[in-house]
Amino acid sequence: MTMIWNPSPNFGERSLPINMIVLHYTGMQSGAAAIDWLANPASKVSAHYVVDEDGQLVYMVREEQRAQHAGLSYWRGVTDCNSASIGIEIVNPGHEFGYRPFPEAQMDTVTRLVAELVRTYGIEPRNVVGHSDVAPARKEDPGELFDWEGLAKLGLAIKRPTENLVDPGWPEGAFLLALERYGYGIADSRAATVAFQRRFRPANIDGVIDSECRAILRSLLLAVEGSSVI
Repeated sequence: MTMIWNPSPNFGERSLPINMIVLHYTGMQSGAAAIDWLANPASKVSAHYVVDEDGQLVYMVREEQRAQHAGLSYWRGVTDCNSASIGIEIVNPGHEFGYRPFPEAQMDTVTRLVAELVRTYGIEPRNVVGHSDVAPARKEDPGELFDWEGLAKLGLAIKRPTENLVDPGWPEGAFLLALERYGYGIADSRAATVAFQRRFRPANIDGVIDSECRAILRSLLLAVEGSSVI
């Protein structure tokens, strides 16, 4: 893929091997403003890549370096997601400035980039996540309009279960333990539930643990861990 090199000074040394991809939206009014901010030493934030709405790919931090994109985060026992991940910022104004669908050209570049990174680093689909998955109390991105299903169809992310769903009848505490088992931090239980819904039930993000949520989570755990979760 062709790309523009626009280096950010905001990076450090990794302390963990790469085994995750974290997808973000920029949440700013333009792509140019987002790239300028990520390249500004005063911001103290960065990403490895930025994908503009027209599909242009901007490379900002070398993959071997630790970019500063996930902040305080957690996924599957990892508390320094920056050290374990590649961060991809996708240009979109976000919920604050007029959230909108991601254009086809943009998603095409995102898909090709994720596919290349998954192949290079052997990243599991379960570890291709959104910023809201690893920081549910703070973040909403890339949001409910992001085309996770497009990635899932290519085996690049976990597919949202829609068929043969069975409610295991877990009480709230058991649901949260299962959510943690899948990967989420549950210190803020409602925020974790909302993040799970945003990712796997985007049509209804109400923070309520209901039969559909329980059934979806059970199906996800069966898919990644097998019958021992029943």
